[in-house]
Amino acid sequence: MKKIELRKHVLVPKHEKLSEKEKGEVLGQYSSSIDDFPRILKRDAALQGINVKQGDLIRITRKSVTAGETVFYRVVVLS
Repeated sequence: MKKIELRKHVLVPKHEKLSEKEKGEVLGQYSSSIDDFPRILKRDAALQGINVKQGDLIRITRKSVTAGETVFYRVVVLS
């Protein structure tokens, strides 16, 4: 049986772990703390293959019919 790489599937949006510098810039841009962002579980299938830890900020880039691309942010939690 062939294993499917979920992150490369056409329906899964691009997930990227932000560097500490990028994380600081996003927090400053939105004048918020890390606790203000929606959460994503570390065990989420879309994060497999990305070396993430609790507190990391993930940028999710989705294709949009009306906007072209939309960007969302999620903070990694353990459970």
